Amino acid sequence: MSVSTKLCRHLLKPKCFSYSTSRLMSDSMTYNCKALNVTKAAPYVFNVELNRPNKMNAINKGMWEEVGEVFNKLDRDQECRVVILSAAGKMFSSGIDLSDLSQLASIVYSEDDIARKSMMMYQNIRHLQDLFTTIEKCKKPVIGCVHSACVGAGVDLITTTDIRMCTMDAWFCVKEVDMGLAADVGTLQRLPKVIGSQSLVSDLCLTARRMESQEAERCGLVSSVFQTKEEMMNAAVNMATMIAAKSPVAVQGTKMNLVYSREHSVEEGLDEVAKWNMTMLQSEDLMKSAMAAMDKTNTEPPEFADF
Repeated sequence: MSVSTKLCRHLLKPKCFSYSTSRLMSDSMTYNCKALNVTKAAPYVFNVELNRPNKMNAINKGMWEEVGEVFNKLDRDQECRVVILSAAGKMFSSGIDLSDLSQLASIVYSEDDIARKSMMMYQNIRHLQDLFTTIEKCKKPVIGCVHSACVGAGVDLITTTDIRMCTMDAWFCVKEVDMGLAADVGTLQRLPKVIGSQSLVSDLCLTARRMESQEAERCGLVSSVFQTKEEMMNAAVNMATMIAAKSPVAVQGTKMNLVYSREHSVEEGLDEVAKWNMTMLQSEDLMKSAMAAMDKTNTEPPEFADF
């Protein structure tokens, strides 16, 4: 037995502690939703499905609130390591539920002081922004799966995900200018960073034209296109299962630092990952991964503790 193997085994020997390391939470998370359907697609893999098929998955206030609640829970749920975001019915989403706009109209056309109305509008917009941002802030990687139409707020939603794939019949539309407003829940901020072309982003956002799946793949909005929704979902589960088998310390650290580095300079990103790894390089996951890489006789991935 090599010295390095002996060292790894010594470092990974069980140690006695005065506290339990099995779980940080005593009870499993529960997900009781109306506008979303949350299921476990595979070990450590959760599927969050937009579930208003009779309303073309129009995003109403209830769905918005549930997105924030569910992804906050998934962020803390040790049984979850990867999330798939998909939709039931004939399309991904037709955008914001227009019936909810009547609530905004009641503020705009009220006789309240303009300063107070403006502050109320600001707070409402910021709240909706924060609910979608919970997807981006969730430490677990999120795979977005789009079929058929993805319109308006649907684009805001998928730009918060880490990996995106779609079906051949999928199309995307930043519809807000046709509705008389500027998109205000993330598309104008995230889409330029997702596809890397300010010219194309301006084209899409100013014309409100449709972007078909082939163009979406060419520009990098999605990384894969599939013939059917079934093929796409199978591929998403396979990818999620592959990611979930890896060290959650490594996976979550990678996502968090990718998101941080996108919004900061290279130097700031380097400093952030150094601060992360000054602790996380001491994790047992590193030794487990190293031992698995050295053991050529075992093809099974190592088992990692919940994180």
